[in-house]
Amino acid sequence: MARTLSTLLKQVGRYRVASLLTPLWTATEVVLDVLIPYITASLIDKGLMGGNIQEVYRYGALMLLMAFLSLAFGILAGRSSALASTGFAANLRKAMYRNIQTFSFADIDRFSTSGLVTRMTTDVNSLQNAYGQILRVTVRAPFRLVLSIVMCLVIDARLSVIFITAMLILSFSLYQIISRVARLFKQVFVQYDAVNQSVQENVAAVRVVKAFVREGHENEKFSKAVEGLYRLYVRAESLMALNHPIMNMVVYGCIIALSWWGAHFIVGGTLTTGELTSLFTYVMSILQSLMMLSMIFVMLTQSAASAERVAAVIEAESSIRNPEHPLMQVQDGAVEFRNVRFDYGGQPADVHALNPIAALLPPVPKHKRSALYNVSFAIASGETVGVIGGTGSGKSTLVNLVSRLYDVSQGQVLVGGHDVREYDLTTLRDAVAVVLQQNTLFSGSILDNLRWGRSDATLEECREACRIAAADDFIMQMPEGYNTRIEQGGTNVSGGQKQRLCIARALLKRPRVLVLDDSTSACDTATDAAIRRGLRTALPGTTKMIIAQRILSVRDCDRIVVMENGQVVAFDTHERLLQSCQPYREIYDIQTEGTGDFDAQKGGSL
Repeated sequence: MARTLSTLLKQVGRYRVASLLTPLWTATEVVLDVLIPYITASLIDKGLMGGNIQEVYRYGALMLLMAFLSLAFGILAGRSSALASTGFAANLRKAMYRNIQTFSFADIDRFSTSGLVTRMTTDVNSLQNAYGQILRVTVRAPFRLVLSIVMCLVIDARLSVIFITAMLILSFSLYQIISRVARLFKQVFVQYDAVNQSVQENVAAVRVVKAFVREGHENEKFSKAVEGLYRLYVRAESLMALNHPIMNMVVYGCIIALSWWGAHFIVGGTLTTGELTSLFTYVMSILQSLMMLSMIFVMLTQSAASAERVAAVIEAESSIRNPEHPLMQVQDGAVEFRNVRFDYGGQPADVHALNPIAALLPPVPKHKRSALYNVSFAIASGETVGVIGGTGSGKSTLVNLVSRLYDVSQGQVLVGGHDVREYDLTTLRDAVAVVLQQNTLFSGSILDNLRWGRSDATLEECREACRIAAADDFIMQMPEGYNTRIEQGGTNVSGGQKQRLCIARALLKRPRVLVLDDSTSACDTATDAAIRRGLRTALPGTTKMIIAQRILSVRDCDRIVVMENGQVVAFDTHERLLQSCQPYREIYDIQTEGTGDFDAQKGGSL
């Protein structure tokens, strides 16, 4: 926990002054508040009971002055607290966001997208509220508690047994409540992740939900997540609600005890009416301070889980980092895989270690458990290579290793003659442009999206990249051309248009290696052919790796990688593969036999 606090407190940053001033203003406010009842006792005893109007004026004016100063310091404390807590929350979000940008795909998988959203929103809000309370209430409550006890002892030490007993009863009760509530709040934030995940999936896939008329199913799934959160909160809030009746019971007990003993002491002449009035005020102040402390403990307990979750993101070191002395230049686009094995989540899952029954069966070979196993081949700089294989054969995993979106579990991936782990990450990823299966456009104009590839690209350079990607024609037909606004997620363009914009964006980087991961799957055959024709003439020195499901999309490549079950089963030209590779021949026959296949009829060889 100490490390977590250290990590979080580093994010206070330039709000340290406001964080230090808040307790100072609060302490001054508390001192004035605590002294007012003592002045009130003097006003009653020396002014009202003594029949001296001058004393009433004098002590009354002093009380008004102290009340005004207390209000002023309270305002200063509130302003400083708001500035410090909101600034702290802003710094937490910035620190998390900056670190998330360094995460590899594996790190994102580890935290989950919905989990990161919860930490950036709900968890940070919890810490913001806790920090504001810590700066004010954790100073106010204990300071007010101690000063009130001191004043009670100064007035009459004999009556201290009453509030000491009350403190013990209240403290024990609050401890029992808080210890139970703490366990519940740890479960609450896990359930928040489930709720956010349900919302995120539904909103992102709303078209699929409606197309399959699954609104009822999604409502039921979301309702279960919300119900789980509801039940946890009800249990926690029900326990916390016990604070008030226990507090009231102790308060009324103290009032009765003070009234009984105080009346006897007044009659005996050892206690004045003003002092008894002040004692009532101080005892109430003591019990209210205890109540405030209990609420602080509940809030700190609630925010402790958030603190650990937020600190975990800030402290997390990316599994993919720059080497100590990185290479800052990629010489050419040569790509080589040397005995590469890759396992998602680290080591391959061993079912025999997890399942006692499976242990009775023959052991599963490693290549059956790895996403990639013993992959070796080399691509010359400037060569165009296709990658084809069935679903789950490891095609996308293969190309993700080239730009080091993941790191190999074993073996080497080389670009420009050097292991990708030797390069500066920015240098490598500037040299390797990747158009992934899931194409993403951002809110803004088409031109803004294209310039993600190169921020200083001119309009003519953007248009040239779009011509190669067969995108210029449809862009110019839009009302505002290249200044047309793209809505969030690219919802106002079709899937094929989105793919072409993403290809153009990658081309603007002028990369050494261009990776197209099934990036024309949403395009019709004629458009696919146009894109392939453009790529063949554009960037002649660039190595191109084209992943596709259709042989038509890769048949004109210099060579083709055929993958099956995470392994390379063949690597040769289209003509030779037809003669020597049975899996490739089967795919070719299925896709080109006369069964009305649109690609077979419309595509043809370029």
